[in-house]
Amino acid sequence: MAKSAPKAEPAKRAAAPASETRSSGNAAAEISTARAPATKDELIRYYRTMLLIRRFEERAGQLYGMGLIGGFCHLYIGQEAVVVGMQAALKPGDSVITAYRDHGHMLACDMDAGGVMAELTGRKGGYSKGKGGSMHMFSVEKGFYGGHGIVGAQVPLGTGIAFAHKYKDDGGVCLIYFGEGAANQGQVYESFNMAELWRLPAVYVVENNQYGMGTSAKRASASTEFFKRGSAYGIPGERVDGMDVLAVKAAALEAVEFARSGNGPYILEALTYRYRGHSMSDPAKYRTKEEVEEIRKKRDPIDRLREELIEKRVLDDAKLKDLDREVRDIVVRAAEFSQQSPEPDPAELYTDVLA
Repeated sequence: MAKSAPKAEPAKRAAAPASETRSSGNAAAEISTARAPATKDELIRYYRTMLLIRRFEERAGQLYGMGLIGGFCHLYIGQEAVVVGMQAALKPGDSVITAYRDHGHMLACDMDAGGVMAELTGRKGGYSKGKGGSMHMFSVEKGFYGGHGIVGAQVPLGTGIAFAHKYKDDGGVCLIYFGEGAANQGQVYESFNMAELWRLPAVYVVENNQYGMGTSAKRASASTEFFKRGSAYGIPGERVDGMDVLAVKAAALEAVEFARSGNGPYILEALTYRYRGHSMSDPAKYRTKEEVEEIRKKRDPIDRLREELIEKRVLDDAKLKDLDREVRDIVVRAAEFSQQSPEPDPAELYTDVLA
């Protein structure tokens, strides 16, 4: 297991499992091979959620191409295992905050697909009443605090949410997602310092999809071991295979328990890969089609879990096809709702404004 030196061990912390060197995109690194146990129902749930995210994002891409989604639209295709594995470690009362590649996080938080799609298309039925769009959706009920368009801005905000959990003594933990590109932002390190100083229940999740916009992490970062970025503050970190939902869950359970037990923050770097460009306007010419196809063929998180479901005789081909139809129906209804919902009244410009 590749880890930076921890400051304090949580009770009954598991021994480091065997590790191996794997390749994910342009990065080769030692990654933990530990996988969390899961019941048959859990495996089905993880597969269904990842599939829902994939199908939802595919439809969102289609709607964007039709001109029905304005502004920017960043798709999560390929990274589904990260958020589903992390979410599996949370409890009611925990909170989540992320960047602009956020639709998958919303769906993993059990936000309604119709409400998310309606917000993407700027309709009244959306989670932010059609005023936030792709990058700015919230659901206090689900513990989801955005969706943020400024690179790295969610990190100090999430640190503040973690502070609120500690101040209220409610036992909650805040998951704070950001990409490897945002890891070089100064506000990230200010947040690390505060979180460690006050021992906040924060888990920082670096979704390392190999490319910050159009630049490889190797070209943009002097150190690409992002899980070690908290070492100057004494924050432990771990690197995990972000293309394996059960590996992510295993690492997430450890990280969340560490933070929840009063030990302070933890950093998880999930090595993952995005199949599409940085946003819908990005043709992604900075990498080869062969590179993308190799990851799809060998490491796709949904295909891997599908094979496991068949191998363990959890579901057969017929039931998997039924599940796929069920998910597609949800996405079709979400798209229909997004078009049937009216546009917000112009008077909404003056609501929800803090002066």
